[in-house]
Amino acid sequence: MRVAAYLRVSTTRQAEQDLSIPDQQLQIETYCRSTGWTLVSVFTEPGASATDDRRPEFQRMIEAATAADRPFDAIVVHSYSRFFRDSFELEFYRRKLAKAGVEFHSITQPTGSDPQGHLIRQVVTAFDEYSSRENAKHTLRAMKENARQGFWNGSHPPYGYRVVEAERRGHKLKKRLELDPLKPRWCARSVVCINMVTTTGVLLGSSQSPCT
Repeated sequence: MRVAAYLRVSTTRQAEQDLSIPDQQLQIETYCRSTGWTLVSVFTEPGASATDDRRPEFQRMIEAATAADRPFDAIVVHSYSRFFRDSFELEFYRRKLAKAGVEFHSITQPTGSDPQGHLIRQVVTAFDEYSSRENAKHTLRAMKENARQGFWNGSHPPYGYRVVEAERRGHKLKKRLELDPLKPRWCARSVVCINMVTTTGVLLGSSQSPCT
């Protein structure tokens, strides 16, 4: 059977520093050899959330899988969470693939096609979705507290500021924003300078404004 592998990590930082993608591919290659399957395509998503389908490589794979002259007969993932962390979306795309005659397999969470296998897959994907939502909740809480303490959560600094090292806590390097002396300190009267922390909506109150 001709198969395609789908590999994914959540962030580009993971893709650059982590060993997850190479390990996913190695395990899938080993599994395919042991089952006699032929790995003909590899789709790699180096930094994309699995909570939705807005993923270029994922969409390219689905388009190929549902084409009349599809190049593979099955899609293989390391675990269901690599495909989706949303139980509804996973089931939607699994059924779409099934209608196109394409099988879908997880090498670490094998389930059958009978009612029991269907139930097990739903339980596993429900826990994946729950875990994702819990992680997001705790990450947001930590980012809010980091911002409350005056530290920078990341991303590009606002115009007129630069990121500097503030202190080290164990292995964690904390950073702050400060005025960039190389940038002009001016703005139009109608502009309100607000320093927003990326993705949190938390405002950092600061007396250091490039508008002063």
